[in-house]
Amino acid sequence: MSDAVSTTIRPVPDLDSQQYWNGCKNRELLVRRCGSCNTYRIPPGPGCPKCGSMKSDWVKIQGKGEIFTYTVVHRAKVPYNIIVVSLLEADDVHMLSSLVDCKNEDIHIGMPVEVVFEDIGEGMMLPKFRPART
Repeated sequence: MSDAVSTTIRPVPDLDSQQYWNGCKNRELLVRRCGSCNTYRIPPGPGCPKCGSMKSDWVKIQGKGEIFTYTVVHRAKVPYNIIVVSLLEADDVHMLSSLVDCKNEDIHIGMPVEVVFEDIGEGMMLPKFRPART
């Protein structure tokens, strides 16, 4: 097992997020959408933060977006990045992740990105982003 796999903190799916993680396992980005007002929400909590409805469904999105903001953390063996992505298909939804296949010094706000999935072992996949391919 590689260091990347063995040192990754593993998410613990719960009742509200299990469907999201099942989608990741299938390399699909699923976003919870309110059944009353159609507001998308990440993280996938039980109630809509906009209207309070408990009705919801899961919608598969392409996972394309752009970097809203980012930081590069230097307090580790190897600097790593943390990005916030504005998802194009889900209005006003921002997703916290990291950028792969890109040097940290090349990251910029507004950079087009697309979702990819990283296998962290034991059937768990993490959504990450890479620069969008044109």
